[in-house]
Amino acid sequence: MSQNESTSPVRALERDPASAPDTPETQEPKWIREIRRFLGVKSQFILWGDIHDIYPFPSGDQVTVGTLENYLKLVLSDLGYQRFFKLEPFRLTTLLGDPATSGLTLPRPEETVTLTRAEELASQIVALPQPAALMIQYGSRFNDLYPQELAKFQYGLFRLSMESQARAGRFNLIFWVMDKENDLPAWYCLDNPRVRVLPIPRPDHDARRQVITAVGPLVKGYKALAEANPKLSWSHINRLIDQTEGLFASELISIVALAAQEGLPFERISEAVRHYKLGVPDNPWAKLDRSVIEAGEERLAARVIGQTKAVSLSLDIIKRSIYDLSGSQFSSQGQRPKGVLFFAGPTGVGKTELAKSLTELIFGSPENHLRFDMSEFNQPHSDQRLLGAPPGYAGYDVGGELTNAIKQKPFTLVLFDEIEKAHPKIMDIFLQILDDGRLTSGRGETVYFSDAILVFTSNLGVYRDSPGGVREELVNPTMSYEELSEKILAAIADFFRFQLSRPEILNRLGPNVVIFDFIRPQGAQLIFQKALNNVLYKLQSTRDLEVTLPEASLATLGKLVTRDLSMGGRGIGNALEEFFVNPLSRELFQLNAKSGRLKCQINPGPDGQCSLKLTRIPS
Repeated sequence: MSQNESTSPVRALERDPASAPDTPETQEPKWIREIRRFLGVKSQFILWGDIHDIYPFPSGDQVTVGTLENYLKLVLSDLGYQRFFKLEPFRLTTLLGDPATSGLTLPRPEETVTLTRAEELASQIVALPQPAALMIQYGSRFNDLYPQELAKFQYGLFRLSMESQARAGRFNLIFWVMDKENDLPAWYCLDNPRVRVLPIPRPDHDARRQVITAVGPLVKGYKALAEANPKLSWSHINRLIDQTEGLFASELISIVALAAQEGLPFERISEAVRHYKLGVPDNPWAKLDRSVIEAGEERLAARVIGQTKAVSLSLDIIKRSIYDLSGSQFSSQGQRPKGVLFFAGPTGVGKTELAKSLTELIFGSPENHLRFDMSEFNQPHSDQRLLGAPPGYAGYDVGGELTNAIKQKPFTLVLFDEIEKAHPKIMDIFLQILDDGRLTSGRGETVYFSDAILVFTSNLGVYRDSPGGVREELVNPTMSYEELSEKILAAIADFFRFQLSRPEILNRLGPNVVIFDFIRPQGAQLIFQKALNNVLYKLQSTRDLEVTLPEASLATLGKLVTRDLSMGGRGIGNALEEFFVNPLSRELFQLNAKSGRLKCQINPGPDGQCSLKLTRIPS
């Protein structure tokens, strides 16, 4: 391969007109149009942003896809430039024109180029009588590789920008290709009338359309669908364009290659997008057993007692998630989370338990969820724990707790417990997740929540702190569910609208706010019986001890344990430990019981207490 041949791939692919009926006229991106417009008044351009991508280059009925240097070479050639050189760390190469006819003595391919030598060559290129250009590739890396020489080199090129002269209405150009705009010193480009700073953004809708229609024929069934039903074909293209928002053009090529590799037809290319984003070929949502969901209400009601409305709405979320209908009323191509639930109500009524039960129903295990206690995120810098520290700060390369967890487990239920205790800055993170279904970590990686269920829990509206510092109870078990619901919803609205000034979050939650009722007497007896059975089963399964309670003792214990329902199911469990588990343990220890059958007699005592007595049952 000769020196003036580029090693970067350029592909010219004919666009299929049938695949994109009534599409807008293809045009060059803004940064290319600015180069064309300003080459007669600017001697240098600083290109920064999406510089390592590929770019679609429109040319009649064809789309040429290539790297930045290929794109610039095609544009400069079209503008009549006869020489195009590339300077990168330690080497200089020719991209356009024969160096032997330029009058330059270029370094040999194996020769290491210092910045002093590079400055001399840049001066010679700018002074060439023929239209010529120099691209400085990987400019952001020069500071690490040439720490001693860089300042002098930058000043030399700064001087060139001011002293070079235009010929025939255009300059011999220098292109700096940088990762970030501020990778060059401010004095270089600010107030410099000869330098134009051009950001290269990630591909927009039109650019992604050009790339997709260029490489789409590589996917099985693309051409057949375009010929049989052009409108349906274009609807699939539109969906793919929307699903790849924020991705690089080179990533679109990877998605198409992945679809071809896995034999996916073009109608199912969305699966390739999912696989590329999440890195997980398995989709638990597609494997959900219908019979499990049909029996879900009964299973959940057995775990979360007395919360029929919460159970019913949660199952609705799962059912619509199976069909990818979450957020579809706003956009048919939405990438929002599979489901969002906001559980509010008194403590100990089953909010966290329902989240765990949903996890088990969907993913087969109650432990397959991510839990974040938001009381641990009440400081201004807490957002860095979730996303990771920004670049330049210690530990930025580690990533955040939330972004790392979702990257590892994209199919999961994420529980944000006691959301009102989080710092207000955290709410901006939630707003982005609820809107876009994605986050960018401190490392710059994008993670997606499109296959996750988000559950927020809150005790808003249950208590408030009075001006005197005394905690007041706003709701109590004597209220009806309607009155309870009205008060808690009003408190939630007040919190987001006035205390946080984030009404948009409440708007994103919509009707997914579920108010949990107090544990009522009927439900309390069921919770008591379930908790008691757990204790008795544990004794029998681990110690071979069968403990039975007469009906009168069972009734006495039930009244004691459920007489105060203000603390919900946890309060019932705590009372059972006080009145049954602790005295039972003492009696078992006294008897040195190791196995066998025991009768437990419970008698009411003074001051609301009780006495417990164990006796052996002869075998």
